[in-house]
Amino acid sequence: MSESHSVNIKGTIRLCSVVLLVIICTTAMMIGISFAQLTWPLKVTFILSVAVINAFLVASYLMHLLSEKKMVFTVLAFTVFFFAGLLGLTLWAMADFPVGTTH
Repeated sequence: MSESHSVNIKGTIRLCSVVLLVIICTTAMMIGISFAQLTWPLKVTFILSVAVINAFLVASYLMHLLSEKKMVFTVLAFTVFFFAGLLGLTLWAMADFPVGTTH
């Protein structure tokens, strides 16, 4: 079986090694932030910021979403759009109780 494209295996291994090292560092940062003497909202903000970077690295490089076709990004865009819509509808309906009921 012959392939029509060449693969730079050394470059791929190096990229995956760097991404793995960065993921380990970001995980250590999240643990370090959790033990830091900061206010609770500031801790949550920092940890979520680092977690977003960590999730991007995992999804883009280790799951190979950066190199996928346009269809994957289209499906992801629709997923984000409808999730945001459902989240907005849920938050909008939180204060909309039927007449005569209590919560």
